[in-house]
Amino acid sequence: MEVLNAEQCDEEICIEAEIKNNENGGKNLDESLLNLSERVAHILLRDSESENRSQTEDIYELPDIICLEIQRYEGETSEGQINGEGVASFHGGHEYKGIFSKGLMEGSGTFTQANGVKYEGDFVGNLPMGQGTFTWLDGSTYTGDISRGIRHGMGTYKSPRTVMSYSGQWDHGKRHGKGKVYYDEDQTSWYDGDWVVNKREGWGERGYPSGNTYTGEWRNNLRHGEGTMNWTKLGQQYVGSWKDGVQHGLGTHTWFLRRIDGSQYAQSNQYRGEFCEGQRHGKGTFYYAGGAIYTGEWRNNKKHGQGKLTARSGRVFECDFDDDLILTSLSEDRAPPPLGVLPLSDNDSKILGSDMAFNIQLLLNKIPQRDRATERMQVESVVMSQHVELRLIFGFYSRLGRSSPPDNIFLLSHLQFWRLLKDCNVHRHGVTLTQIDRLIREAKTFSPFTLMPLHVFLMGLVTVAYYIYREDLVSEMHLLASCFSKLMTNDVLPNARNVKGLLFSQPDVTEEALKYLNKCWEIFQYFCRIYSAHSDETCMTCRHLLWMFKDLRLFDQQLTTTTLLQLLIAENCLSDNWPSRVELEIVFLEFFEVLLACAEFKFQQVSDEPEESMDQIATDSQITENSPEAEEATGEEEPEAAAQHVQEKENAAVPKMESEEDKLEEPEEPQPAEDFLEDHSKEKMNKRESGDHQKPSTSLIIQQFFTHCFFPAVEHHILVTRKMENLAKEA
Repeated sequence: MEVLNAEQCDEEICIEAEIKNNENGGKNLDESLLNLSERVAHILLRDSESENRSQTEDIYELPDIICLEIQRYEGETSEGQINGEGVASFHGGHEYKGIFSKGLMEGSGTFTQANGVKYEGDFVGNLPMGQGTFTWLDGSTYTGDISRGIRHGMGTYKSPRTVMSYSGQWDHGKRHGKGKVYYDEDQTSWYDGDWVVNKREGWGERGYPSGNTYTGEWRNNLRHGEGTMNWTKLGQQYVGSWKDGVQHGLGTHTWFLRRIDGSQYAQSNQYRGEFCEGQRHGKGTFYYAGGAIYTGEWRNNKKHGQGKLTARSGRVFECDFDDDLILTSLSEDRAPPPLGVLPLSDNDSKILGSDMAFNIQLLLNKIPQRDRATERMQVESVVMSQHVELRLIFGFYSRLGRSSPPDNIFLLSHLQFWRLLKDCNVHRHGVTLTQIDRLIREAKTFSPFTLMPLHVFLMGLVTVAYYIYREDLVSEMHLLASCFSKLMTNDVLPNARNVKGLLFSQPDVTEEALKYLNKCWEIFQYFCRIYSAHSDETCMTCRHLLWMFKDLRLFDQQLTTTTLLQLLIAENCLSDNWPSRVELEIVFLEFFEVLLACAEFKFQQVSDEPEESMDQIATDSQITENSPEAEEATGEEEPEAAAQHVQEKENAAVPKMESEEDKLEEPEEPQPAEDFLEDHSKEKMNKRESGDHQKPSTSLIIQQFFTHCFFPAVEHHILVTRKMENLAKEA
């Protein structure tokens, strides 16, 4: 949890600074915001020459009219005195228009200072008093109660320059009592509550531009005392003690979680306990959304010191923590099961918590009946011994390609699970990712975006371990436990979190590639249905991928059948010693990453060509379909022949794919690959003639490949196929 400091908008800070400046006698324009009403009294009182004037320091003592030094008067008189309605011009340029009584301003009138500041309202004995309006040069106004020339009582102040407005109580020119202020034009930043001498102090409610709100006690403009803060967008709330703007003392902080389909989290995370300067610090209890509870010591938002961890299953651990890490388990106690609990089912566990308890009944069926219970407990013990690392791995991969979770809880997708398996080189043990999918998925139809909770993830790893190591460890007493332990030791722990492949390894490439992911999944399904018409499953083989590239006419001088096979080997979809293994199935992740590799290879080869060969590239890209050269450029050779060609060159390096930084000029309309290469060749030659040697970035290369090559080719293929089908029906 971050430290939550006092939240103030810029408008509020500006106003408070102006007020402080005014109180210190500042000379800027904003001085008038508070004390111009007092200036009126000074103007009306200064230079008094009355011999009968009181000698006290009361600046509001009523002056004799002579002190105003009237230069000119036009209006009504009575018995030699100014009386009635009239206009008086005073020495210094001031003017009054309104009602006089016995030589004094008395009643309704307008007094305008020489500098343009104006008061319009009630006068009593030459002083503004009663109801009136002050108007300043910048358009600021005050309308309300006036007492002896100052704001006192109820009134409203508005400033068009700072868009601040205040309505409420005043005391001797200061905001004091109950009042509401808006700090911005949209009225999204506001405070409604108690004021003490221009400062928020007492009880009040504050609204912030972000939508957050605070209701509670204030002191010296800061949250201080008891109060409730709601962070609307973050879905968080704090109720408790505050000090100098941050949580301090006892309080409760709650994280409200939004559930999604398949999420096992039904409640919110909540912490109850001590805070220090905005952080969990001291004694406290954390209630986790999954049902676990931690009670103990905290330091700087982390579990630190002695504490008790209660799992959802009822297991209780007393542990020592250091910066959220368990150092030692002091003791363990199991709470008795609740009354009426049913016996363990296939998914229940005597060792694991409910969020980790996985169903491996299909694997246990392969074990002799007498050994199944022991086998289950042994494999669960190994999983439990690695549970911290397994949770870290689960969390790491569930965050790949995602900026924020829908409900603040990440679940692993099949796409991310495939990436983990490939990073750990599981597919090099003679089992494909498609085969693994068939073993662990519950339904025939699924998508790469299907989410799996933690217990399904663990079941998947145990299943994978059994199928790749069962023959090596068949003599072991506890086969499942031994297989899983070997998988963790040899494959998972050394390789997990070292992300490979193009999709997730570079953030900028990931951001761009994800834009085309859903559409590519639709294309993958489309061609799977075409090439596997007699199968109930959505699957694609390496041979199908070669057919697709040929049907879409994506092969050219840069991207040949041999090149595509090299990319499949580089992506580990095929092994080096295959050559008849083009029938191996690939999952969507492998399909999509091969497309990304083709994008880099196809377009970067163009940008990397030497200047003298650019004419040849443009020529090659225009090779006619019937020419001998076209047969090689479009990959007409049989996959087995190409395979043999790759087998002979198994030591040849796959072309290096570097990231680039320039931008390709986008064509106005989608173009076939050949036309794009020709235009790009000419464009590159023009750039070289002008001295521009910048290269396109990898993200832009991916964009160009999908929007100007792959997607248009697919659309053209679908259109032609439909026309052929219609012609066939008509015939």
